[in-house]
Amino acid sequence: MPEFKHRVAVKSDVPAIVELMRLSILENMKHFLSPEEIEAAQESMGVDATLIEDGTYFVIEVEHDGKTILVGCGGWGKRRTLYGGNHTAGRDDSFSDPSSEAARIRAMYTHPLWVRRGIGSLLLNLGETAAREAGFKTIELGSTVPGEPLYAARGYQEISRETQIAANGADNVIIKMVKVLR
Repeated sequence: MPEFKHRVAVKSDVPAIVELMRLSILENMKHFLSPEEIEAAQESMGVDATLIEDGTYFVIEVEHDGKTILVGCGGWGKRRTLYGGNHTAGRDDSFSDPSSEAARIRAMYTHPLWVRRGIGSLLLNLGETAAREAGFKTIELGSTVPGEPLYAARGYQEISRETQIAANGADNVIIKMVKVLR
């Protein structure tokens, strides 16, 4: 098993993060969604610069064939926006109150060649730990259909399911899930 290293993402990571997101969306979702549904999902996915500015977004790297490569990214948010990138409509970038509101797990992606090796669980551990240390008692997320099995296995409970109609007419399902931080 390779040794994964994590660090807080910085602005110069954005091009590599964008490419990782693109590959992850195109490859990792195709076993769950039609091409039209994948296109629809992209309307609510992408880089959120506030996560990088806040220091709450992580990159997972590994040494492979003598090079350091990006194999995963994701993080947590202390703002009210539940999901989406810079371009997503309906954002609320105001800060959540840890005493009464939930933190957010945000924008998790794994390189298609590195799936099922614990990267998603590592990202969840990092985000949950940081949110707990920041005083949050609960954490929530907006999951895609492909992400739901991981989150459910990690103790997240579905609290609602919303179907948005994308610009291409396809459904984009977003599953709101929550977990108590212990």
